[in-house]
Amino acid sequence: MDFTFTEEQQAAVEAAKAVFSGTAPDAVPSPALTPGAVADDLDRPLWKRLADAGLLGLVLTPEHDGAGLDTTALCLVLRESARVLARVPLLETCAVAMTVERYAPDTTAADLLPRVARGELVLTAAPNGRSGHDAAELAVTARLDDTDWILDGTQNAVPWAHTADRIAVPAHTADGRTVLALIPRTHTGLTLAEQYSTSGELLAALTLDSVRLAGTDVIDTDGAWDWLRGVLATGTCALALGLGESVLAMTSQYTGKREQFGHPVATFQAVAVQTADRYIDLRAMEVTLWQAAWRISTGAGGPLPPAADIAVAKIWASEGVRRVVQTAQHLHGGFGADTDYPLHRYHAWAKQLELALGPAAAHEEALGDLLAAHPLG
Repeated sequence: MDFTFTEEQQAAVEAAKAVFSGTAPDAVPSPALTPGAVADDLDRPLWKRLADAGLLGLVLTPEHDGAGLDTTALCLVLRESARVLARVPLLETCAVAMTVERYAPDTTAADLLPRVARGELVLTAAPNGRSGHDAAELAVTARLDDTDWILDGTQNAVPWAHTADRIAVPAHTADGRTVLALIPRTHTGLTLAEQYSTSGELLAALTLDSVRLAGTDVIDTDGAWDWLRGVLATGTCALALGLGESVLAMTSQYTGKREQFGHPVATFQAVAVQTADRYIDLRAMEVTLWQAAWRISTGAGGPLPPAADIAVAKIWASEGVRRVVQTAQHLHGGFGADTDYPLHRYHAWAKQLELALGPAAAHEEALGDLLAAHPLG
């Protein structure tokens, strides 16, 4: 495999580094000290800087005021955002926008996407269903009433729903198809209850009671939800990688300065072996991430569908980021639990990312089903 990034992708990374350079991981109260949400809104000044830098339209075509780049470029930018725990729905907005451009009617795309690129429209998605264990599309029903769609059901743990302008909600029809509804946050029949993530961010429990949407607000093209879910999962892996790399760097700096018996603890064999193992985890997370992003970006074929590569990437991301932050806490000693030190924030975010869109076990099961359905012999 050739993991050389294009000049355009590298330029996106440099732009992202410049935008995120002034972002502090501890800009909001600690989730360990906050009984509710750490903030009521996303980081609006950062969101504006992302728009001004052209990063919100990164993966949209020039027709919709975008840069025309791909999922790999998005993952590179997400990786940088996670290094500083950027509090913005960059993944959700870009993933939904890409899905709209790929699957929605042209009139819907023309209405929504230029506003997304300008930072005027925030998008999110409801990928978790009722419990996080059942398929998200089974939590909501959709039926046609003349040219309108009627939706009923519930969705839990929806990120950024209280601040998003549109929420992409998957729903199933009586004949077993899945549609994707783009619901305005203040739409009649939709109610939002507050929930809180492990990282202290405000989530929402959505209740849909006979929500009526025009046909132009519902994507009923086959494959739209599966594609969106794949981009969301792959982007979550990119966030886990960026977070893990930042945590390992933090640990290296600390153990290089902390002394015992007159020597930096980083020179002790037990410490060196543990950090080396975590470095290997990160490299495995990286290679599986780029494999999944490449399959999505290029549509390249393989012995298994792209969903298999996405599952492998999420398995490594979930297990790898957990091991990285646990080792970091161990090597920092009591200092790692100090709420004035940012490591505990990274630990909370890592736990959220580990379980987002399913833990490793769920993706291992999905991978097993794919292997059974597509024998490699």
